[in-house]
Amino acid sequence: MAHFETPPLASETLAHIGSFPVRNTMIMAWLAMAVLFLVAYFVRRTRYREVPGRFQGFIEIMVEALFNFFDSIVQDRKQTKRFFPIVATIFIFLLTANWMGILPGVGSITILGEHEGKMLNLPIFRSMNADVNMTLAIAIISVVATQVYGVWALGFFSYAGKFFVAPWKDPIGSFVGILELIAECAKVISFTFRLFGNIFAGEVLLVVISFLMPYLAPIPFMGLELFVGFIQALVFSLLTLVFIKMGTTGHGEHHESSSHAHASPSPALT
Repeated sequence: MAHFETPPLASETLAHIGSFPVRNTMIMAWLAMAVLFLVAYFVRRTRYREVPGRFQGFIEIMVEALFNFFDSIVQDRKQTKRFFPIVATIFIFLLTANWMGILPGVGSITILGEHEGKMLNLPIFRSMNADVNMTLAIAIISVVATQVYGVWALGFFSYAGKFFVAPWKDPIGSFVGILELIAECAKVISFTFRLFGNIFAGEVLLVVISFLMPYLAPIPFMGLELFVGFIQALVFSLLTLVFIKMGTTGHGEHHESSSHAHASPSPALT
């Protein structure tokens, strides 16, 4: 009888470069980056012709569609151009890594190695985002980018004023600022475990289905994982975009926009 094992929570170390551990999820991250670098290389080779070929045209359509979608959320083309590089990079990288995680051989090609003091068959390739360290790193990048854009747009003291208010001047504002500061830190945890939980759960699901009903049964679930991988990449990038937009908006702008909304008559009343 075949022995069934669920994937462990911790990714497996396959080798060491000096004291640096090389994990199977890290290999998948490197492969995802290699794919994106290869695509960028071929895009560069097109020299951005005015009359694009099929490949250049396809890339331009995808980038334009993604830009227009983000712009429909930001509602400010200048800001969209400023935020687009990092938000689109997060989306494309996560999407590539998520979809590569269900390729044939991922999780099934193994080598004999030691993991947690035991000799086991370790998968050479494992979905990048099934490792909480990977999702934590991207979450930190997202949250730090929000703070950087906020300071850049509002200035250091104006941005810090969102979180640090003198309690003797405005006790309620001071308390709200502390809550917002806690919320900023909580974003790292939320980002990390939302992405990790969904991808790891999908990995376990495919392993269970493949063990119980091999061959044809896993195919519909692979389609589901393609959809989940897309949704998770989109949600992560959209939340990053929304948080950056909020971080670059001062309190005065919120009050001004809300008062303007109250002052403007409703179309239904006119």
